[in-house]
Order: sequence, then structure tokens, then C-alpha cells
Amino acid sequence: MRQPTDIECLYIDFDAFFANAEKQLRPELRHRPVGVIPLQSDHTNLIARCYVAKAAGLSRGTSVQDARKMCPDIALPVARHDVYVKLHHKILEEIGRHVPVQKIWSVDEMECQLIGHERRRCIDLAKQIRTGLCHAIGPWVTPSIGLAPNQFLAKVAAEMDKPNGLVMLRPEDLPGPLFDLSLTDLPGISTGIQARLARAQVTSVEQLWNLAPRQARQIWGSVEGERFWAQLHGYYIQRPATVRRMFGHGRVLSGDWRNRQNARDCLRLLTAKAARRLRREGYLSDTLGVGITATDNRRWHLEQRFAPARDDHTFLQAACTLFDQTVCDPGVAALKKVSVSLSGLSRSENTCADLFETAEDQINAQRWEQLTDTMDRLNADYQACVVSLGMHRQPPGGYAGAKIAFGRVPDLMDFATHPISPRAKLRVAGLHGH
Repeated sequence: MRQPTDIECLYIDFDAFFANAEKQLRPELRHRPVGVIPLQSDHTNLIARCYVAKAAGLSRGTSVQDARKMCPDIALPVARHDVYVKLHHKILEEIGRHVPVQKIWSVDEMECQLIGHERRRCIDLAKQIRTGLCHAIGPWVTPSIGLAPNQFLAKVAAEMDKPNGLVMLRPEDLPGPLFDLSLTDLPGISTGIQARLARAQVTSVEQLWNLAPRQARQIWGSVEGERFWAQLHGYYIQRPATVRRMFGHGRVLSGDWRNRQNARDCLRLLTAKAARRLRREGYLSDTLGVGITATDNRRWHLEQRFAPARDDHTFLQAACTLFDQTVCDPGVAALKKVSVSLSGLSRSENTCADLFETAEDQINAQRWEQLTDTMDRLNADYQACVVSLGMHRQPPGGYAGAKIAFGRVPDLMDFATHPISPRAKLRVAGLHGH
């Protein structure tokens, strides 16, 4: 832990990214309030909205019906996650012309570390990035930029003057501007942490600033409280490297997909997506978990263990077996959500052979791995799902297993879901039941 004496971080946070991306790409939407929805339905909610819609009182989670009442002129395009990821890569390319991107926090948030002369000319650098993005991407996709001695404060600064803001928090300026913020303006102050702070009679940023580090640790109940205090005071924190624990996907089912067969098909699709991500990052898994939620809010979570594997056959067979065990009771209500996780991760070079595995088992495992690798190569070559084990059906709204979430930007291959033509579509015989 050290305390920088200069600006070391430039943080970029794009304004209403999904909604503004739609405005940039669809000129007919530019002068209308825009709310982005996950699928074409009157019974869904907004997942993003532009600042015009926000000014009308709309928020993430507002229902489509309420949005139309509150803002009659609103346009409600369906989210296009693949388009946003492609735009994200163009943005990274443009930013890289000015300064290297140190870390990608989300599809619309990234951090750049400044060194040498970049620190001295950080304001000019930020303005050049903004101008470059305007020319390369378009004027409707606007960035708010924060400059500060560490990433935490740079993110805070980027949020202080949205939209299209540029705020610098120099070490010598602290804590002054921070005291005008509310606690919830600070990243990491969740509802639970805010409640803990309130119980400790800390209700303002000034009171939080004046805590001792050990008091913050006590309130948080862990070292994270002390780390939070240090970042707020301008210290640079070197966090331990994160370790990958699992790959997983979940999906809330639309009304016509809440029957058993459709829910099972969705689970298979999510399993194949998670398996593909696992292989891309070079892992094997020895545990598959299936989660199921019914419309009466009953929940199930089952796991199956096996020898470390990376092929679709092993994972799909385990997922379907667990699903069938869970919903075999005819009294189970309609299903609302399915999820899958691959855990117990290892690398092939660190995996020991199973002493109880027969030669025939080894040969079968190798064949399924070879088949899976062949399918991956074909799908990558065609940039589409041209071959799969069994049926490959997308639920309404698409993007199953390929939606953007904070902390994860999907790979473009995650969107390779549709066949390029009926003639090009291949199906591997067998396993239609699995």
C-alpha cells in the first residue's frame, strides 16, 4: 500500500451505454427518450435508459407498461448484446491509440494507468480521448472521464459530472469534493454496508473519512473495510490476484418457455455455452451443478461429480440427468429459472489420471474431446453454431449465456448461436435425449 502524490489513473465510464449505442446506430431514435428491454414483450422491464428517459422518472427495472405511461414517446429497442460488444472493441481500439488500457471493468467501463509525461498532461490526454471517440464511434456514445491518484477515486470522479463529464481529483484536493457526495455515490457501498455504517452512526462521507482504519475494518467485518478506507484516502491498493472458481450461466424463462421441455432445452444451451468458455480459457471441470427455480419459488440445486472433463458430452449428460431427477415429480409447478455451473476447475497439466478408469473409458473420453474440438473449430470458422450435440434452440430474446454483465464482457464467439443456412447446419446423431 502506498499513497501517490500525483494523478495515476484515468477512468472512463460511458453514459447510458446501451441506450446511447442504440441512438448512435439508429438515427431515428436520437431525439426520443430510449429505454432498452431484454426481449420484445409488454411484460418485461427496462435494463437501461437514456438520460432523457431518466429525467422523466424512468429507472432500470421500470416495467414496459409503466414506462409508456410515464413517457408516451419512449422508444423501446430490444438489447443487442453482440452489437454492444463489437462497439466495445472499437472503443478499446480508439482508446489504445492514446494510452494503453490497464483493465476492463465492464463493457462500458475501463481503467488506464498513467506514467511519466501522461500524468503531467492528463487533462489534455482525456480531451484527446474524448475527441477521438467522437470521431471513431460517434457523438452519441459519450464518455465521462475521471482522473485521480487511484482507480477507486477515478471511478468516483467519473460519476461526479455525468453525462459527458471530466473531473480531476488531485491528492491535494482531498477530501474536499468528496464531502458533497452521499455514501451511496461511492462504489462498494451496498445496501448492507450502508446499514452497517448507519448502525455505527456513520451517515455521511465526511464521517466515513474521519474513521480510523481499524474502525472501518470492524464495520465491514473484514479487511475490505480497511482497504475501502485506504482507497478513499487516496492510497494505491495492490489486491491479491483473483482465482477463477467456476464458469456458469443462468436464465429467467419467458412465459412460453416455462414448461419442462423448453426449460430443459434452455439448460442444455447454457451448459454448452459455459463449456465453450471453459475450453477457451484452458480449464477442465470435475463438478457440474444445476439450479432450478419454480414459479411457486421452490428451489433445487443438485451437483454431479465426474473425472475432470472438458467435452460437451460429459457436461450435457450430467446437466440433463440432474434436471430430470429434479423435475420428475408431477407436482412441480412451472419452471421460472434454470442455471448451470462448472466448478472444481483444473488445468490438464495438473490433472492426475483416474486409477479406476478403464482403457475403454479413456478411449471414449478422448473421442468425445476430439469431437468437441472439431465442433469448436467449425463453429469458430463459420462464426455461427453450425454443429452441436442434439438440438440447439434459443429462448425468446436470444443471447442465452452471452449477455453482458458487470465484470464480464462476452467473447464474440459467445454470440455464435444461429446457423448460417439450413444446408450448412450439421447435427451430430444421438444424444437428443441428453
